[in-house]
Amino acid sequence: MKQAMLWENIGNDKIRCLLCPQKCVITEGKKGFCRVRHNNGGVLYAVNYGQVTSYGIDPIEKKPLYHFYPGSDIFSVGTFGCNLRCGFCQNWSIAHGDPDTVTISPEQLATATAAAAAEEHDGHNSIGIAYTYSEPLMWYEYVYDAAKLVRASGLKNVLVTNGFINPEPLKEILPFIDALNIDVKGFSDSYYNETCMGELPPVLQTVEIASAYCHVEVTTLLVNGLNDSKEEISQLAEWLAGINKDIPLHLSRYFPNYKMELPPTPLYVLEEARNEALKKLNYVYLGNVPGSEAASTYCPECGTLLIDRRGYRAVEIGLEGQNCRICGREIMIIR
Repeated sequence: MKQAMLWENIGNDKIRCLLCPQKCVITEGKKGFCRVRHNNGGVLYAVNYGQVTSYGIDPIEKKPLYHFYPGSDIFSVGTFGCNLRCGFCQNWSIAHGDPDTVTISPEQLATATAAAAAEEHDGHNSIGIAYTYSEPLMWYEYVYDAAKLVRASGLKNVLVTNGFINPEPLKEILPFIDALNIDVKGFSDSYYNETCMGELPPVLQTVEIASAYCHVEVTTLLVNGLNDSKEEISQLAEWLAGINKDIPLHLSRYFPNYKMELPPTPLYVLEEARNEALKKLNYVYLGNVPGSEAASTYCPECGTLLIDRRGYRAVEIGLEGQNCRICGREIMIIR
């Protein structure tokens, strides 16, 4: 546990947390909506500081990041807690449960990240660390401290996040972050309010701000009948194209989980959504669809296969430097 950043004492033993748009007012002895920020004696503490629930080596494609060192591995680590309550949460036992933890200091984490980068894993090297599994921005103080150490060692920091954070803390941590995958859960306020207990505008603002700092990819889990209409996908793609048509969009297939029992999203719905999004964006992928050709990267100019993906492994076959080897178009990929 460590004293938190980003809060103010508003009197009568109450604290207002300033980290995210939930705007929690926390009374003495209580925790905020995220369950990890605790008012103890009029001081706000981050109770998950240094508490690690899961760690391991993952393919970078699993984050998913398809245009950031494709084919690489990345050391991945997570904690507990989240500031949304998505009914379909894929990691609910970590995000909303009380999992076992081990205590790892930022210095120890940076050392472990460097050790992972020094070893080869199935022919691949780790490029750095991904803060993932639950919501890393609710691990703010720890990620902030660790990311500075990892950056100083010359390795990469990645956030896999719901993007539901206030602009000031976001801008404070972004100089130490190299890439983000940001979940845009849907493209309507009603969906965020009813399904995730959050709001859409702050997430859109996060994507817009982060895109000016570092590499960004966006993921939307298409939930059967709730956020998968052509109209909503078109609006999402148009907004994202207004930032940059080269931002990769991952459309993932929903399966029943946590509190949601709707049937899985039909494959044809995902394919139609991808076709709709490709009218406005250069790179649109399908996730949770094993064997799909829509996991591979194609040249938006001539259609040449550039990166062939099978499962979480990627093989570059159509690139010459940063360009398509057939038509010469520059491809937005960090390698």
